[in-house]
Amino acid sequence: MDENQLGIKPMRGLKLFVCVLALGAAACGCKNEGPSPAEEKDAMEKKEGAKEAAMGLTLKWLGHASFRISNEDMVIYIDPWKLKDSPHDADLVLVSHSHHDHYSPDDIEKVSGEDTKLAASNDVVLKERGGQAIMPGLTLELGGVRVQGVAAYNPAKQFHPKANQWVGFIIEIGGKRIYYAGDTDITDEMKSVKDIDVALLPVGGTYTMTAAEAAQAAGYIKPKLAVPYHWGDIVGGKSDADSFAQKAGCEVKVLKPGESVGL
Repeated sequence: MDENQLGIKPMRGLKLFVCVLALGAAACGCKNEGPSPAEEKDAMEKKEGAKEAAMGLTLKWLGHASFRISNEDMVIYIDPWKLKDSPHDADLVLVSHSHHDHYSPDDIEKVSGEDTKLAASNDVVLKERGGQAIMPGLTLELGGVRVQGVAAYNPAKQFHPKANQWVGFIIEIGGKRIYYAGDTDITDEMKSVKDIDVALLPVGGTYTMTAAEAAQAAGYIKPKLAVPYHWGDIVGGKSDADSFAQKAGCEVKVLKPGESVGL
């Protein structure tokens, strides 16, 4: 039986034909393009979203005094500022006071969607012409999340007067109590904050507590975990965050901007 009968020559011809087509496509520049930058970014965001979902209740430091808290279908932003992206994924935005590094209309817009709720100090609500005012001692129920206002001020400095009724927040979500102190020094109101799983405390000094004072505050609050903020921009540096971690009598996580920790 010869090759023609076995079909060998036709097979060789087919392989040659496929090779010619491949060479022709390459010569014409007809090649399989990789993903576009937009597609790569979308893929990365989906990957990051899947990673956060796997972590359950997640806290992300966005830099300076900004945080993102996510749990299942709930996303909360605290004092968003200098955000690089516009995710429009917030269910709730909390703003502690009207200083520019905490209240940024542009950044609120970046995270807000059609159904986003805003809860903020009264001066921010007036400037936004919307949202719900939260004051020290007031508790709000917002989309299944409980938020309590805690006084945030400087007892002996002029930067954050107590009379302004600016706030920090106790956020109850996913079975955890998270305390965001706001721009503050140690106060009697802070000393009374109890049963906190995660305390977010400013450490930069000048306008807020120093690292040593924040460590002292952690001693009053006794959280299971503390995360320093208000460093890396305007005032405070990594050394302040590290000093706080060394002095605080609890577990401390020093985050990098954009880094998350599962709670």
